[in-house]
Amino acid sequence: MALGDSLRLVLAPPHPASRPFLAGGAVAFVLGLVLAHWLAWLALLFLAFCLYFFRDPERVAPARANLLLAPADGKVVSVAPAAPPAELGLGPTPRWRVGIFLSVLDVHVNRIPADGTVTRIAYRHGSFVNASLDKASDDNERNALAIRLPDGREIAVVQIAGLIARRILCHVREGDAVHAGARFGIIRFGSRTDLYLPEGVRPLVSEGQTMIGGETVIAELGAGSAA
Repeated sequence: MALGDSLRLVLAPPHPASRPFLAGGAVAFVLGLVLAHWLAWLALLFLAFCLYFFRDPERVAPARANLLLAPADGKVVSVAPAAPPAELGLGPTPRWRVGIFLSVLDVHVNRIPADGTVTRIAYRHGSFVNASLDKASDDNERNALAIRLPDGREIAVVQIAGLIARRILCHVREGDAVHAGARFGIIRFGSRTDLYLPEGVRPLVSEGQTMIGGETVIAELGAGSAA
């Protein structure tokens, strides 16, 4: 990545979800100036961390149609067949699932993988095990979305809490028309995002690859073969 691109990523404006944290840090900084300078320095460090963690860079989705894009930044930790979350009602048949782990250093804004319509949103309470583990997909607190594509096929995107993440935010509703690359939520702080492909579509990514949410191509819808 070029230096200019790196600077734009680091200095990207913060997501609106950062406002309570930035306000709290600002108050702590002012109090620190009055009461104790060490508190002011801690507040500055906290503000710097929040600005970095909540950064929300612009992304440009590929112009090609029939693509599934990464729903999050991070590292692919799992590519394997799995049944979608039962609460979405997509059936028990396994389909390819791509699991992306987001460390505290990754951008945490989630993005829509493809054009479509949100048909179901289901939140399920659970545990908070390490999100890089596959059991996090089944055991951890999560928010699952089912999206119907223009051709009638369905995909699922699941926001999953991790060891530190305790808050999942989703800004879309059932019935909303959504577009590839658009923002739909954010997870705080460190988490996982799973993408369930349509039946018969295979992923083009492998474990260990780094994803850029809203830009990296995970699969081609028109070129899928039987799982």
